[in-house]
Amino acid sequence: MCGIAGIIGLRAGDDVVPKMLYTMKRRGPDDSGICRTDDAVLLHTRLAIIDPENGRQPMSLAWAGETYRMVYNGELYNTEELRRELICFGHRFIGHSDTEVLLHAYAEYGEGCLERLNGIFAFAVWEEGRGSLFLARDRIGVKPLFYMRRGSGLLFASEIKTILAYPMVQAALDEAGAAQVILLGPGRLPGSGVFRDIRELEPGCCGRYERGRLRIRRYWKLWDREHTQNFQETADYVRYLVGDAIKRQMVSDVPIGTFLSGGLDSSIITAVCAEELGSTGQRLETFSVDYRDNERYFHPDKFQPNSDGSYIRQMQEALGTLHRWTVLSPEELSETLEEATIARDLPGMGDVDFSLLAFCKQIRAHVKVALSGECADEIFGGYPWYRDPEIRAREGFPWAQNTEQRARLLTPGIQLDANGFVAEAYSKVCRESDILPGTSDIERRMKEMVNLNFRCFMQTLLDRKDRMSMYHSLEVRVPFCDYRIAEYLYGVPWEMKDYQGQEKGLLRHAVAGMLPEAVLHRKKSPYPKTFDPRYEQLMESRLRRVMADDQAPLWHLVKKEALQELLTGENQWPWYGQLMRRPQTMAYFCQLDFWLRHYQVAFLF
Repeated sequence: MCGIAGIIGLRAGDDVVPKMLYTMKRRGPDDSGICRTDDAVLLHTRLAIIDPENGRQPMSLAWAGETYRMVYNGELYNTEELRRELICFGHRFIGHSDTEVLLHAYAEYGEGCLERLNGIFAFAVWEEGRGSLFLARDRIGVKPLFYMRRGSGLLFASEIKTILAYPMVQAALDEAGAAQVILLGPGRLPGSGVFRDIRELEPGCCGRYERGRLRIRRYWKLWDREHTQNFQETADYVRYLVGDAIKRQMVSDVPIGTFLSGGLDSSIITAVCAEELGSTGQRLETFSVDYRDNERYFHPDKFQPNSDGSYIRQMQEALGTLHRWTVLSPEELSETLEEATIARDLPGMGDVDFSLLAFCKQIRAHVKVALSGECADEIFGGYPWYRDPEIRAREGFPWAQNTEQRARLLTPGIQLDANGFVAEAYSKVCRESDILPGTSDIERRMKEMVNLNFRCFMQTLLDRKDRMSMYHSLEVRVPFCDYRIAEYLYGVPWEMKDYQGQEKGLLRHAVAGMLPEAVLHRKKSPYPKTFDPRYEQLMESRLRRVMADDQAPLWHLVKKEALQELLTGENQWPWYGQLMRRPQTMAYFCQLDFWLRHYQVAFLF
């Protein structure tokens, strides 16, 4: 993976470019490159995974009277099929990188190349003769791409910090941005960069910037379709799709590993990878995270019914992987708060971010590429809110059923209608769900739920995984984000997904025989968090220091007395998702205050 950026139609002096390039170094420590033309500067930092010698960027190609210059962050999983196709049209290749294939595909097919790509990507192509910039992002949104209109020019980058490094760009919050942080955080509106004037190119979208005008269009979304296969045919095809996605994503010129939590999703990925590598005499490396004294402090609840340790050991023993543990202390989690905030450029998911950042650092000491199980729950309906009729029937984002509570925190300076703001954001996504006429009420609601999770909740998790991993130059691939799986499963009836009344029942049936029985039927347990009271004490101490400062920037957004009330006891609903209870909520507000200070955020309300 890499970091990309561009300056179009704006000043790009020697005092500007190195500063922006420096902010991208962690995403690509192996190499860097700059391409200058009359109207455009393209920047790239590289984490070399495939064809280190011939995959350098920015990459240029002269074809059919036009000169194309490209920067690209991502990985294609159908590179060889595309290469063979392009050779038939007269294209010739110097190396075997997917970068070169993507550039030739764009030269041959233009914007139509997007329909041929299977992968995760964000890329930009400057067409020199035309004086035009093309931007695109993968269908699911695994790789990030932000942009900012500035006068008659345009800035774009993999991360917000790179745009903020451009002279005179201010980190500023208007009323809508402030409302997102408090009412939706750590989530955000689709397409929003939270900061004033910074936008994110949405998943499945592309854009063209030409003659001072930016036109964006959606080239992909989840479309409903009639499902004609019976249950067993459906399960067989799911097994094929999942296995094929995992095998495709193992392509690498460097060693790979897998995240292993002992849950269904990471165990499926690990089983397939172990078998593939074992067939060539190689041994898979697997990685897990745990917390000091976790067995002593862990207590089950409806969101996290059991701990991971015994299930991880079953998988490791069954597959014979080379397994490594990262065991974190409360102090290590607390000390990572600032780094995790800077990595994300926004306040995040508290210690769920902190632990992942520390975990990725340890994984990177052994491998450059790892596969992870994110996004199966969104697609197969694994979250509790899919299966709880009470939550399912409620209006509003099911992972944040606390708008009234959040609204009480807002300062008088933020005067928008909190309930209306959240309701409109929720309704907009629901309205955009594609649903066939004549669909039953339950099927209609489940498709809305999938789209809500796909467009919003899943993006928060993908943000987290990309920023925490790339901060330590680790490439993480997510096979369940293969668009073919998402497309197919969107049309599969809920009664099939919920086979035998079990979460992800279809997926479990599809992979039967692949995993130990205890792992195959393990009840869903989310990313592990610490239950150590010492961590809660550390977060409370940090937050009390913030609250003792009457000049803290946090008070521009939050009423101190309302925050005090929020933190005096546990709340009915987690702050966000399943994991953000009282300790994680305190961490969020500590992050928020640090974020406002570190980025010197200006308030425009």
